[in-house]
Amino acid sequence: MIMNTFNLTGPMFSTDAMQRVFSDHACVQRMLDFEAALARAEAHRGVIPAGAAAGIAASCDARLIDLAALADAAAPAGNLAIPLVRQLTALVAANDPEAAKYVHWGATSQDVIDTGAVLQLREAFDHIDADLALLADALAQLAERHKHTAVIGRTWMQHALPTTFGLKAAGWLDAMLRHQERLAELRARVLALQFGGAAGTLASLGAEGLPVAQSLALELGLALPATPWHTQRDRMAEAATAFGLLTGSLGKMARDISLHMQTDVAEAAEPAAPGRGGSSTMPHKRNPVGCAVALAAAVRVPALVSVMLSGMVQEHERGLGGWQAEWETLPQIVRLTAGALRQMRQVAAGLTIDAARMRANLDATHGQIMAEAVTLALGAKIGRMAAHHLVEKACRQAAADGRHLRDVLAVDEPFSAELSGAGISAAELDRLFDPAGYTGEAAAFADRVLQIYHSRKAGFHKE
Repeated sequence: MIMNTFNLTGPMFSTDAMQRVFSDHACVQRMLDFEAALARAEAHRGVIPAGAAAGIAASCDARLIDLAALADAAAPAGNLAIPLVRQLTALVAANDPEAAKYVHWGATSQDVIDTGAVLQLREAFDHIDADLALLADALAQLAERHKHTAVIGRTWMQHALPTTFGLKAAGWLDAMLRHQERLAELRARVLALQFGGAAGTLASLGAEGLPVAQSLALELGLALPATPWHTQRDRMAEAATAFGLLTGSLGKMARDISLHMQTDVAEAAEPAAPGRGGSSTMPHKRNPVGCAVALAAAVRVPALVSVMLSGMVQEHERGLGGWQAEWETLPQIVRLTAGALRQMRQVAAGLTIDAARMRANLDATHGQIMAEAVTLALGAKIGRMAAHHLVEKACRQAAADGRHLRDVLAVDEPFSAELSGAGISAAELDRLFDPAGYTGEAAAFADRVLQIYHSRKAGFHKE
């Protein structure tokens, strides 16, 4: 539950759709959806008159609620549900005084607030799922198109060995496929009705407590949990954590792409568009603005997730402070995740790849990235450690002289003699120094991820 107002950076860090999901109006409407469904469920079980349910439902429209007055009254009341029920009761009474007697019958404030939040989360999941699918599509195209495009692999921010850009994209895709799995699993646990009454026993409804709960869950399209979960907050914490994991993966992707975009690397670039990524003073700039949003979310969300985890330790049958800490925290997490996801979806769909620059950067160390390949070929003849020491010495010599490692190995003694003695010819040495020939199983790994992606897509389409 949260009452959110528009802010100037909202469009930057979230999406219009998610802003609407967690708007003031939507927050109130989802709580009213609970009240209307509760009245119908109770009428269905004969707990309240059928006419009363119709009268209550007719007034469950957020446009009829004075939001400013609601916000003002919530501060002394301690939550939004109490003044909301008061306003709703007055609205119903204006048209049907008899029906007004049965507003909020047998429920407690937390039932309204938590179930409203679950309804908001269900809509949020739909938006996240849709954008995740689009991001996966874009990453699959990158992985397929560039599974043989050689690029330098970097470890500890230094040139390591060749890999392929397709494998990097497949790594991002593989993570997104796992996040799709998590969200699917999450729905079954999180999208559950909260309905327990004052202390979680539904004593106010007598023998009709569980039947009404069953009808209410059916009305709202939510699962009926084994028990009310007023102070068992693992559902909400799990949702927050799943969004935190997704945001972290989006941040990792954004970090990689922004590093590829550095001027002196220049291997990739975000899509260009009027007004995108410019500078107020430097006309030449093409800044990674999409990546910046995802990285900002990846910085902010973990601390917010920690609030949700800390808030799980609640007192007896109604929490004091921990529950209340969720109200603004969880929507913030979801909005930030949605914004990061939208930005990275757009970046992936329009990412520009400079394969020629990637190839040029592979030669930046003058062949030293191929030292492992030479070491293994030579080691098969003279032993790995002896070969390692020899090639390591050749690397130091090449660096000191500013020469290509291949030239040092082919010309200088004792390196040339060792290679000749091991039967490594000039043609074989050329092969060993070809970065594209030393990408190992990169293409196969990319294909494995793509196979999962395509089978998942086919399964979704069948459904």
